[in-house]
Amino acid sequence: MSHLPVIIGFGGVNPAGRSSFHHAYRRLVLERLNQRDQQETLLSLATLMGLVRSVDGQLLDSDHHVLSLNDIDTRLRQQILDNTLIRKIHPDWFDVERMVFNRPAQITPCEGAYCFTLRKRHLPNHLPENWQIRDLGQGQVEVHAPGPMDVIFNDFKAAQVRTAGQLPTGFKPGALYQSRNHPRNLQMTVYSASDAINSTGIPWAQIRDLLSADAVAVYAGNSIGQLDDYGFGGLLKSPVQGKRTTSKQMPLGYGQMPADFVNAYLLGNLGATGSSLGACATFLYNLHTGVEDIRSGRRRLVLVGGSDAPVTPEVIEGFRVMGALAEDKDLMSLDGLSSLSDDDYRRSSRPFAHNCGFTMGESSQYLVLCDDSLAVELGAQVFGSVPGVFINADGHKKSISAPGIGNYLTLGKTASLVRTILGEQALRERSFVQAHGTSTPQNRVTESHVINETARAFGIENWPVAAVKSYLGHSQGTAGGDQLSLSLGVWKYGLIPGIHTLDAVAEDVHQSHLRFEREHLEVGTEGMDAVLLNSKGFGGNNASAAVLAPHVTQAMLTRKHGQKAMDGYRERLAEVQQTALEYDQEASLGLNRPTYLFGHQVLEGEDLQISDREIRVPGYQKPISLEMENPFKDFES
Repeated sequence: MSHLPVIIGFGGVNPAGRSSFHHAYRRLVLERLNQRDQQETLLSLATLMGLVRSVDGQLLDSDHHVLSLNDIDTRLRQQILDNTLIRKIHPDWFDVERMVFNRPAQITPCEGAYCFTLRKRHLPNHLPENWQIRDLGQGQVEVHAPGPMDVIFNDFKAAQVRTAGQLPTGFKPGALYQSRNHPRNLQMTVYSASDAINSTGIPWAQIRDLLSADAVAVYAGNSIGQLDDYGFGGLLKSPVQGKRTTSKQMPLGYGQMPADFVNAYLLGNLGATGSSLGACATFLYNLHTGVEDIRSGRRRLVLVGGSDAPVTPEVIEGFRVMGALAEDKDLMSLDGLSSLSDDDYRRSSRPFAHNCGFTMGESSQYLVLCDDSLAVELGAQVFGSVPGVFINADGHKKSISAPGIGNYLTLGKTASLVRTILGEQALRERSFVQAHGTSTPQNRVTESHVINETARAFGIENWPVAAVKSYLGHSQGTAGGDQLSLSLGVWKYGLIPGIHTLDAVAEDVHQSHLRFEREHLEVGTEGMDAVLLNSKGFGGNNASAAVLAPHVTQAMLTRKHGQKAMDGYRERLAEVQQTALEYDQEASLGLNRPTYLFGHQVLEGEDLQISDREIRVPGYQKPISLEMENPFKDFES
């Protein structure tokens, strides 16, 4: 029997805000929403950013003044808009005007065994307490130290890349739970996975009671690990900075930690777990594993996710020297400017337009998938379904970072799957593409050719192409999660977000069968039956996924399970939706806290009931069966 992977919850946070209940999507199309939806979106962002808090049923600003939704709209709207999406890097991340660059200092010896003079700007950030510094004037200092020194002297200059897609300014996920020096990435994971699970409107204990412990899986990770000071970044920097390496930097830096944290501190998952790595396609790689698990019947519920926090000086510098990022000098050259304003920084990511490189972004996105039978049994909300994800490599290539032919295979297979399930007309007239759309000159040519040739082959004349990186930047391995979560909003509000930085399509972009729009494209809440997500990653990692609309998924459920079963489903759905709505309202007011169960119900081997037929685990109604069929019957004599 076939099993359809149904999306019953999603959540997370990116530069547009909280993902669940389409809040991040609404930030992208804010000006096209009705007043109530706009104000609710602004409220959700204001509480996330710490500008407004709810106390005893009243909304208060930082000066304890009572606010209404209208007040937030009129007083805080511009501040909220200016501190979300892509923008100049805020000092909360790092000071782009005073970047540390280590270089040998010009030291002039002075009287005394350990005495010398040097330029004041070359002093190290952290001076030993036993150093004596005497100011000589004109930028010179005299340093007296009690013994030999082995220090790094610093110089400072302005960063060459000053823009990124940052989470809303003021949002501090680690302040919402006992984060215990967790890397930023894992703080985002705790918040985002909690958001996704709560968005289902179904208590986790209720889901757990219906399933055996090994019927659940978690697949999540990122493309480059945790590279801030609390992860691998600090592990590598601490010794040369004269700082102590901590016991957490090594283990918390691993790329699979987003899955490990969900297992250990949110779900207590005993089922399958893992993290597939595929550069910019990492989220879709993990989605592929989850989808295949559900389709095959190996798992009944899967949490798929990704979390990347690469807005650090070191990561940005690494991509800059590769020539991948939009540097200030190139943006100025592109627009004929002598300097860049805040508005110019917000326009740095320009998919399929005249562009000069991608813009770094950060994001954490999680998706709750279950098989269609479990969705009906639970009365779960249906946000869509994922019938298939396809992965192909590029084959032989000259440069490891250059694009190849694998993406033609993945997108072609995905288009074929949509056609097979929904028919020719649905693919040709009621589908759109969520492009990888990095904003590099190379990507605009190669990806547009992939999409255009696929459209030509399948008889699609005017295929709409969206590119959400124009708003968010490139969140590396989590980029596919951004594409997916923001595409779901199209079926709630009927608008495909336009590529808002697209002043004109570049001349070398292939577009004979494609439709690129700067303005939001109105298609209606049921005007699109499917979206095709596309990811192209460094090293030859390509993935494409088909996501079917909620109305299409509901019709498929009815055909399989029958009207009687669906009538019962809708009765249960009403309660689930009410619970989910209550969570959304609390989250928008900033009243909820992420789930973080540290040291909660930790089990030991002595707690299990083990036989040769099954293992019973405390807290789970159903046992884990050890009964197995011989998978190699064909080899029996």
